Order: sequence, then structure tokens, then C-alpha cells
Amino acid sequence: MDLVFSVYILASAPYGTLYCGHTDYLARRIWQQREEHFRGFTRRYGVHRLVWYENGDSREGVLIRERQIKKWNRAWKIRLIEAMNPQWLDLYETLNC
Repeated sequence: MDLVFSVYILASAPYGTLYCGHTDYLARRIWQQREEHFRGFTRRYGVHRLVWYENGDSREGVLIRERQIKKWNRAWKIRLIEAMNPQWLDLYETLNC
């Protein structure tokens, strides 16, 4: 399995609660979030819908990008999501799992 580093945003619903994270295996991480394998924010607020992601070249690169996005205000995050996914579809279904 080749590592593909990704930064992603999950939402509870269109325009709902947002969560930003990073991983080296996007499909597995989103599956874990959907199945509520982790206690914490995503489980507590029902944040399971993959609405945006971006692949990077390195773990360090996506971590930097995640930290950048986490500092953004909500309107900027929504614009980022809607540039890729204006319908707020769950992109998990489009990943090659």
C-alpha cells in the first residue's frame, strides 16, 4: 500500500459542524470516523461526511496545510469546500476504497 498524504474536511451536514484533519490513508481514516472508532469531536458532533480533501507530497506538507486551514474563519473554509464540492456531497463514496 502506497502512502498518500491528505488533508481533509468533514461536515455533519451541509453548512454544519466542520472538522479538519490529516492522514496518510484517506479512505481508511474516513471509514474509521464514520464507524466512530475514535472518541472525541467527530463522534460527539456526528461529523462523518467527507466534503473536501487535498493530497500532498509529504506528511509534513499536509500537516502544515491542516494547521493553516484550522486557523481560517468559517467563511473561508466554506468557500474552499464549495470550490471543490458545491453540492456538499459525501466524497467518501468517490474514493477508491
